[in-house]
Amino acid sequence: MFMLRNLSKFVFGDGSKESIVEIPQGQLYLVRPRSVKGYSELIFKDAAATIRRTGQEFQYQLVVQRAYEEGEEDLLAEEGGQAGSVDNLGGDKDEKTFLLDEELQFRTDFRSTGEKIFAWRDLSGDIDDLWEFVCDASVKPETAALFERIALQCQFERKYRVSHESATEDDLEALAYYEEPIPDASPVSSPVSKSPKVLAAPTTAELFPNTTQETMKKKAAGKAKLPEVAEDPTAAPPAAAQPDALSTLTEATAELHLFDFPSGTFVKQDAAVRTTVTEIGSWEYWLHIVGEDREWLGQPIIDDINPVFNYEFKSFIFNHYMEDGSAYSWLLRFSDHEDLENFQTAVMQALWEHLNQMKWGKAKDSDREYVLEAFQDLTMEDAPNEEDEEEEEEEEEDYDDADDGQRSEHYDDDEEEEDVETDMKDGGVNSQLAVGYKHDRSFVVRGNKIGVFKHTDDNQLEFATTISSIKTPKGKAFNPAKVMLHQEDQSMILQNLDNPNALYKMDLETGTVVDEWKVHDDIPVKVFAPESKFAQMSGEQTFLGLSGNSLYRVDPRLSGNKLVDDQYKQYATKNAFSAAATTEKGHIAVASDKGDIRLYDRLGINAKTLIPALGDPIIGMDVSADGRWVLATTRTYLLLIDALQNKGKNEGKLGFERAFAKDDKPQPRRLALTPAHVAQFQHETKAPIGFTPARFNIGLDASETTIITATGPFIITWSLRKVLANRRDPYNIKRYAEEVKADNFKFGSDRNLIVALPNEVDMVAKRALQRPTRESIAMPSRIGPARRTTRSSYLGRNDIVDSPY
Repeated sequence: MFMLRNLSKFVFGDGSKESIVEIPQGQLYLVRPRSVKGYSELIFKDAAATIRRTGQEFQYQLVVQRAYEEGEEDLLAEEGGQAGSVDNLGGDKDEKTFLLDEELQFRTDFRSTGEKIFAWRDLSGDIDDLWEFVCDASVKPETAALFERIALQCQFERKYRVSHESATEDDLEALAYYEEPIPDASPVSSPVSKSPKVLAAPTTAELFPNTTQETMKKKAAGKAKLPEVAEDPTAAPPAAAQPDALSTLTEATAELHLFDFPSGTFVKQDAAVRTTVTEIGSWEYWLHIVGEDREWLGQPIIDDINPVFNYEFKSFIFNHYMEDGSAYSWLLRFSDHEDLENFQTAVMQALWEHLNQMKWGKAKDSDREYVLEAFQDLTMEDAPNEEDEEEEEEEEEDYDDADDGQRSEHYDDDEEEEDVETDMKDGGVNSQLAVGYKHDRSFVVRGNKIGVFKHTDDNQLEFATTISSIKTPKGKAFNPAKVMLHQEDQSMILQNLDNPNALYKMDLETGTVVDEWKVHDDIPVKVFAPESKFAQMSGEQTFLGLSGNSLYRVDPRLSGNKLVDDQYKQYATKNAFSAAATTEKGHIAVASDKGDIRLYDRLGINAKTLIPALGDPIIGMDVSADGRWVLATTRTYLLLIDALQNKGKNEGKLGFERAFAKDDKPQPRRLALTPAHVAQFQHETKAPIGFTPARFNIGLDASETTIITATGPFIITWSLRKVLANRRDPYNIKRYAEEVKADNFKFGSDRNLIVALPNEVDMVAKRALQRPTRESIAMPSRIGPARRTTRSSYLGRNDIVDSPY
């Protein structure tokens, strides 16, 4: 199978210490055939094996980390001396690290029961001592094959001090070790010993249970080949017929690759294809790819194609969808940058005109440049500073190892699992989440009820009460469409879609709606937002309101209509305002369904800055407390905008305070899942990408470090530090068994996430999220202790907070 060599860095990473490839579950043994004790020892009964970079070029480490079962760590501490043999092996009892060098004699085999085994010399032990990592039966063959291949590539780089991209199959084969078979690390019988980890020495027959003499000879001769991927490679789907074209925007020749799900790589399909972008009428455009022997692809150019242009690899990566909902990720590689630039301009013109229904030529030059920059892939960074990486790791280690799982309110410690009620009987689902700032509470809207949850000191959620049967002061029941905590978290503002010109105030101490605020006879409330970033921590009564084409302040203390007349700004055109957010100083960011963003320093005046639209409707807004960063959410991507001006007469000022110069538009950062991950998401869930409104972590003394959003069953966090450093691995994920309905951070920290599922509410540690891999995308994750985040399984009863609504 041909792997696109120029894109090997997508797998190999970006130069950080983070893992390149991982086996998420297995067991680590130390085998001592010559030991007088005559046994193999189980070191980690639940572990993950990773290959990661070091701070030095061409140096890689094989790392095996222990994953504790719940309560096991405390038990070992109590047992004391019984764990001593583990501590004496290599210093750190939770992690074993090995430099990937030819001297390790890294080798692979299969157990008699079918599990894959990786083995390597114990360089600090006797001559025949081996470390053995036995993969769990759930590890897919293609994952193990990829792990082995990358181990060989790493050894090649260390030996020859050059990139593995120059290695041939024969070069890698020469590094594969076949001289000796791998002894069985876990025989059936065990010697008499106080330690449960001591196992009996294998007999000669047990050492090689499934190895024939012929196979032994082949391995000794070094003729065995690298393992083949068992699963069939991804096949290209049939192409749709090309509609009649009114005009051609561009035409180019490129190399075509298709993302292969089993191997996680782009595989070449055709060395030379002709690709065209054509206009087919009614603001519709068509991407067509045809080779010499077959027609490969035809699809409309819409925002779901998730276009990414990478100038480092002269590549265009995009998604393709079939009528049954299945998704594929394609890559076109051009011969030079000029071809890619022309192709990018044509694709973005087609996409922009499709979304805006307006000719590209009518847009300002600066606006067109803004659009092109937003869809250009980030440039790969140099290796990060080693001290910075170590500092980040230390910060994570300082985090208290609290249990990430929660306990259901439906059972006691001694209840049987079958007695636990884990589904609601009211027919509704959770829909919204409001997180308290002043008090440690979270509020979950479910139909016309609100569940209240306490945040405990050990970072868990505890059900407190249910506010049932929400009604207007006149006694009419309604389901809140939007909610916002208000006045030191003592009250909540509710919206009733049946009465769009009014809002309602709920007293959270009594759980009753105590007031109806008529905003205006003719002006509806489409969006409302706090007066400032931390307004809900104070007694501030006023807040912002938006209709489709106006902004205003709402003051509940006014008699009659609550709209403040002298702080009202109405636009003649239909701007379709859709979202708003405020800074700590009360500066305002407003977005629209058209995709543009306006920045105001106060109400009642024109915006200081108008950020042009990419074309996609904006469904959510957030702003950093200091106003530096503006975060907008569309259905398929996030947009991070730096509002600080870096040159000109307004240098050092924010876009809220002074307008950007005409030639100095803020540079957008488009945060999107990679096309390959999008294809994998949809390959697994058969559901389109649809982000929830993204938010920064928030706290009075906490800087913004992380962004949270969700799509379908996936919760996703972006590291702001990695985004700003142009890292290729800026986001982590966690998959649940059901769709994530709402999400946010616990106030004051970026390390605890609160997630509302249809029938559950969960607080989970941020570090429980993993890098997106085929395994982490495919399987819903179990919520458990942080050290078990490498394990994947369905939610258990200890993972659930069910509110008895």
